[in-house]
Amino acid sequence: MASKTSSIGIDLGTTYSCVAVFQYGKVEIIANDQGNRTTPSYVAFTDSERLIGDPAKAQVSINPNNTIFDSKRLIGREYNDPKLEEDYKHWPFTVINEHGKPRIRVIYKNDTKNFNPEEISAMILTKMKETAEAYLGRSVNDAVVTVPAYFNDSQRQATKDAGTIAGLNILRVINEPTAAALAYGLDKHLEGEKNVLIFDLGGGTFDVSILSIDEGSIFEVKATSGNTHLGGEDFDNRLVNHFADEFKRKHKKDLTLNPRSLRRLRTACEQAKRTLSSNTQASVEIDALYEGIDFNSKISRARFEQLCDDLFKTTLAPVEKAILDSKLGKDQIHDVVLVGGSTRIPKIQSLLKEFFNGKELCMSINPDEAVAFGAAVQAAIITGDTSDVIKDVLLIDVAPLSLGIQTGKGEMAIIIERNTRIPSKVSKTFSTYSDNQTAVTIQIYEGERPMTKDNHLLGNFDLTGIKPAPSGVPQIEVTLDIDANGVLQVSAKDQSVKGKRETIKIDNNKGRLSKEEIERMLKDAEKFRKIDNEQKKKIIAINELESYVFEIKRMIASSQKLSQKEITDASKECDDVISWINFNESTITKEELGHKLKELRVKFGPLTNKVHCAGEENSSTSNSPKIEEID
Repeated sequence: MASKTSSIGIDLGTTYSCVAVFQYGKVEIIANDQGNRTTPSYVAFTDSERLIGDPAKAQVSINPNNTIFDSKRLIGREYNDPKLEEDYKHWPFTVINEHGKPRIRVIYKNDTKNFNPEEISAMILTKMKETAEAYLGRSVNDAVVTVPAYFNDSQRQATKDAGTIAGLNILRVINEPTAAALAYGLDKHLEGEKNVLIFDLGGGTFDVSILSIDEGSIFEVKATSGNTHLGGEDFDNRLVNHFADEFKRKHKKDLTLNPRSLRRLRTACEQAKRTLSSNTQASVEIDALYEGIDFNSKISRARFEQLCDDLFKTTLAPVEKAILDSKLGKDQIHDVVLVGGSTRIPKIQSLLKEFFNGKELCMSINPDEAVAFGAAVQAAIITGDTSDVIKDVLLIDVAPLSLGIQTGKGEMAIIIERNTRIPSKVSKTFSTYSDNQTAVTIQIYEGERPMTKDNHLLGNFDLTGIKPAPSGVPQIEVTLDIDANGVLQVSAKDQSVKGKRETIKIDNNKGRLSKEEIERMLKDAEKFRKIDNEQKKKIIAINELESYVFEIKRMIASSQKLSQKEITDASKECDDVISWINFNESTITKEELGHKLKELRVKFGPLTNKVHCAGEENSSTSNSPKIEEID
């Protein structure tokens, strides 16, 4: 029996997002209003409206400074993160430093607006939510959202914040390769125990996970590795740099100074990259690319592979690391499953195949949809769906990074090691560093470096009231408790003082939005939704008014019963209305459009009656669209 609740799975991707739902015993990938099963993770701001998805990407070349993409690369990061330096050079939009955090600056309706990456991601999640609601015919509140397996705590929490701003109750944040493994396992109807390596290379992130799948129902993650800043966008950047240099050599001009030219080149490079996955050569042809100069060039697959050689080869290091951590040999991996659009690149496939000594790779699941598929399955399980196909499915994930605290000399004392099963609760005993200490500061970090300064600070708190004693005597027990979402709770107690315990839940750590900021963004998101809805209603009103005017023009043009003056006057009136719409489109209101249509109906009523009474049948006019007041 299927669950009656409406919970969905969302793959919030760097370049494309996808939404799915499990119902009637199977997963449905939901197409958007353009009929596409994936939606570009783009948000655009114009003089009159906000665009999300396909319409946003379609106008990026004419509005590059105010069209946002790659927000996933910013989410949960500091502005000065070294990994963002190269991105700043390639993005045509402006990212500013606000209190150490990246903020995206755009011009919207002639006003300057600054957005958090979480807000942009929330807009994309809202689009996916609305796509699902349109398909299901009911409201959707609950969702499972996926993140790269190697996302740290700040990035995971920021993604949850984005869901909250979008009006979603995030049931669970699960790792993308784990979700893909669910899709693979249910698709293959596996028997016995299989060790599967998921190689997930998308538009902006790269993950490797090794899972043990038992009878197609128990999915246990053995190890995970990856790079949260590697993907198709980086390959595009190499092509953009290559052709920008070529243009500079040929024409002695630097097109990178012009955001629009750079964006047009980037779009052409992305298409060339896709072409090279199936052909050995691709052309790049752009009219009037910069200062009226046409640009025509070609690139071979071999040249593209040479440009990206170091990036391609770096994908093998996480594969080796994951295999080592899983304590399995290459020959014990039964299947290597490719996920993410960038795995279509032939060189990636050949490197991976060679690494596994010629083993055939599994490309049978859709690399663009597998993650959303798995997220929808997990959403159904959490909300109590008892369909036969998923009723026995159990998902066991791991902590992607080691968790620990800082000791006296700044060393990292690991308490929960990476690739530990979650949920997990581990305690370790520490002591004071100096004589007669009555308080200690517990600083919690995640990462693999021996010194905490090289790892990521999650939070800190003080344990006070320690009984004075020589250093090394007090027994301070520190407990780390990580739940299924990867959310961490830390507690510490002096074992000699009964009932003395301090606890911190790492859910408002460095880099996270405050409750006040989230509330403010929720209100802003609601305001944007209302503005967008009003804009949609206005567009409907414009279309209905224009349709009526064009029908009138067709009717009078074909009529033989009207005088020339009647035809001329009516035609001029119609042209005046079209001019009025075009001239005032940005400021005109839905109510004004409705009033204008009613006015025309009254004015043209006698003419249409005269035509119809004369027996001139015009079915399209007699059934011309009616406009109604839209609340």
